[in-house]
Amino acid sequence: MNSHTDARRRLAAPTVAMLPRIGDSLSFLYLDIVRVQQDDTGVCAVVTSEQRGTELVYLPTAALSCLLLGPGTSITARAMATLARHGTTVVTTGSGGVRTYAGVTPDSLSTRWLERQARAWADDTERLAVATRMYEQRFGEGTVPPDTSLAQLRGLEGQRVKALYKILAQQHRIGRFKRVYDPKAWDTQDPVNLALSSANTCLYGIVHAAVLAMGCSPALGFVHSGNQQAFVYDIADLYKAELTVPLAFTLHNSPHPEQAARRSFREHLRLFRLMPRIVTDIQRLLDPTTVVEDIELEEELVDLWDPVSGPLPAGVNYAGDQG
Repeated sequence: MNSHTDARRRLAAPTVAMLPRIGDSLSFLYLDIVRVQQDDTGVCAVVTSEQRGTELVYLPTAALSCLLLGPGTSITARAMATLARHGTTVVTTGSGGVRTYAGVTPDSLSTRWLERQARAWADDTERLAVATRMYEQRFGEGTVPPDTSLAQLRGLEGQRVKALYKILAQQHRIGRFKRVYDPKAWDTQDPVNLALSSANTCLYGIVHAAVLAMGCSPALGFVHSGNQQAFVYDIADLYKAELTVPLAFTLHNSPHPEQAARRSFREHLRLFRLMPRIVTDIQRLLDPTTVVEDIELEEELVDLWDPVSGPLPAGVNYAGDQG
């Protein structure tokens, strides 16, 4: 296990009222080469080593937003059920948390933000408006002319990213830097690229957890498209210039940049208060006129759709409404 919390506590059976808010959750926990299981005390990672034998490390599932499972991990159905009850997103990743393959989320979430996302995504005018708001947030409010096209925004983004790379390379005296991501030639890449890919994947995991915890679809992106994590990439791009890119350049001399990036990123996440920011930013981007301060992981009754009357309560016999 490359990174884990020191908390080893007894976990009570959860109720709806006990489920944590996204903004109050811990960020993420990356595990590899362990078995995750449920016992009478709680969910634990079984760690085996020649020096220390077998150890049980209990996971704070009630306060954990995202569990990243790397290679060599296995997880039992009972442990998955407990994580689902606590609203913890489980994400499977590649070696070192470099690539994200899949995510699992609880099924007892409201669809109100998913519906807003789908409406905006399906309407070209609204989709363009959301994409424009994303670029404006990255550039700073008031810096984008009102008639700027999406193609021009992409060009502005490219210029700003290149300028950021150049400034950081000069600060750390590493010469010219070029962003490279090639999983097939992973070991040949320089430490900055390795650290940046690793930190970005951790960021994707956190964003993925927030997106799923809000009930949104990771696949319905506004800038990115054609991938099951398109919306995750959209939101993660809002924070890279602030969080992952500067961190990666500080690790240009690290002998193990991937591990160092994950560890450092996680240690500083409490200072960033990233989860509340992600929730607020998604709300503002999808519907700038109606922003809820926080999203609670709570169960809601299922409604029936009606184009005239609006949502109707389910579990009601409407036989008398047939006319």
